[in-house]
Amino acid sequence: MTAADTLVTIATYNEMENLPLLVEAVFAVAPDVHILVVDDNSPDGTGRWCDEYAAKDSRLRCIHREGKLGLGTATILALQTGIQQGYRYILNMDADFSHPPEKIPELIAAMAPCESPPADVAIGSRYVPGGTVAGWPRTRRWMSAAVNGYARLLLRLPVRDCSGAFRCYRASRLQKLDFATIQSRGYSFQEEVLYRLKRAGTVFREVPITFTDRRRGKSKINTREALEALLIIARLGLFG
Repeated sequence: MTAADTLVTIATYNEMENLPLLVEAVFAVAPDVHILVVDDNSPDGTGRWCDEYAAKDSRLRCIHREGKLGLGTATILALQTGIQQGYRYILNMDADFSHPPEKIPELIAAMAPCESPPADVAIGSRYVPGGTVAGWPRTRRWMSAAVNGYARLLLRLPVRDCSGAFRCYRASRLQKLDFATIQSRGYSFQEEVLYRLKRAGTVFREVPITFTDRRRGKSKINTREALEALLIIARLGLFG
């Protein structure tokens, strides 16, 4: 059993401009968590920086993969690692500061037994009262709202923010999932894991956040991955 209750997981590919600052920001608001970085062999040295940091601070560890294998598979590996290593909560976030680190304590608090009922998944949500998006043009806001509405309708999800990756999972609930059945290898993982958790009787809670468009580095999503995500969501909704 690990000494920390919470593992923060971050998938990276060429995030050297962001990750060092993000790690310090996370530890500033939640010094007792551990951080696991899953790096897809970043050419910019992200993985090498992780190893150097881990050598002086055991709260951070890095898994190195052989190449750019996809966000979904990176997240699955991180979740499975957290389960295997005995963490109570596994909190996933992006590396680009789109997810506010200062909200980490609030997401963890949403999992507390004093809540009735306690959440199995706490979602940092852009689309509940108090949540918002900063730095996106109007067209991107419309596209995001449409994708979330599409996923809610087809997958019958009881949450407003289906596509956001800023989430705290109860590890004991994740243990009930058969990760081998997950079809998504890219961005549709976020919707698919909620769909499969919903079918397992999961309690969701949404915590309002301000989502901020990345200020450094480049977005990794492309048109092909976006279309593949829509097709996987449709397949799940129609055929399960």
